Amino acid sequence: MELVHIWIGLVGLVIILYVVLDGFTLGIGMLFPIAADERERDVMMNAIAPVWDANQTWIVFGGGALFATFPLIYTVLFSALYVPLLTFIFGLIFRGVAFEFRATSGRKTQWNSSFFWGSMVATFAQGVTLGAYIGGIEVKDGLFAGGAFDWFTPFSITVGFALISGYILLGATYLIIKTEGAVQARAYAQARWAAWVVAGFMAIVSLWTPDVDPAIPARWFSEPRIYFIWIFPLMGLTAFIALHVAISRKREVWPFVFTLLLFLSAYVGLQAALYPYAVLPDITIYEAAAQPKTMIFTLWGVGLILPFVLGYTIYSYSVFRGKVDAGEGYH
Repeated sequence: MELVHIWIGLVGLVIILYVVLDGFTLGIGMLFPIAADERERDVMMNAIAPVWDANQTWIVFGGGALFATFPLIYTVLFSALYVPLLTFIFGLIFRGVAFEFRATSGRKTQWNSSFFWGSMVATFAQGVTLGAYIGGIEVKDGLFAGGAFDWFTPFSITVGFALISGYILLGATYLIIKTEGAVQARAYAQARWAAWVVAGFMAIVSLWTPDVDPAIPARWFSEPRIYFIWIFPLMGLTAFIALHVAISRKREVWPFVFTLLLFLSAYVGLQAALYPYAVLPDITIYEAAAQPKTMIFTLWGVGLILPFVLGYTIYSYSVFRGKVDAGEGYH
């Protein structure tokens, strides 16, 4: 049981790292059309160029860990959510191609559009996947037993749009840290309205979720969760208020920090509501787990690799920690 908890914690850590680190790059991609000119778009590109490739390492890491340690989750999710997951991957590929070709192209307009749409499609598909997961998956004898389009529901579509606004907020607050002048001034305004949209979607999804799965509120108010579950919405509300104060006072780092807390409150609150289920409504993390020997063997591998990946990520952000402009790069 301890191994299962360790691995759920590791997979959960990798997921939130991917959401945050690749989330702000996707958000900046969706803000691309709002830039005033190519110079501003160059600044936005330069803000993420040194780190965006490494950020996607976490999704590969997470997929591999899920396959090795919770094969039932991997099998069911990829069968039930094949279309949105494949759309998500294609969006990332499309975005990556646009990123590379824009840097060397003399005609950047088409690649700007491709970068925007790749980011938008990848984000929306990711949100739809999350919404469909929360909505529950029909499983029989350990295999997906539903239809090919069970994921396509009003709730999952709403979560898709919610994630778009969330990643835009992450992107805008990251640009506040990394840029100056007109780009930064616009990012403050974008962060302000995006925060309100995110708060609205969080309220809608939170109120809608019990209707999608009535078992979730029952778990919210069961012991021992009833004693701590209130911490997460309180954390979210506090982060939302602090975010607006930080934006009003033109702080640079704090808006991004409070946005991270807003995401963390939603993510941990959701996990607390779902535990111990891995696939709603019936499969628990213990039923989905691999054999103990497999989990131990894989844990040794992760113990050797994860510190290097984390160290490289921290080093990359440390090296490229300054402000950025279009022509001179980092300073």
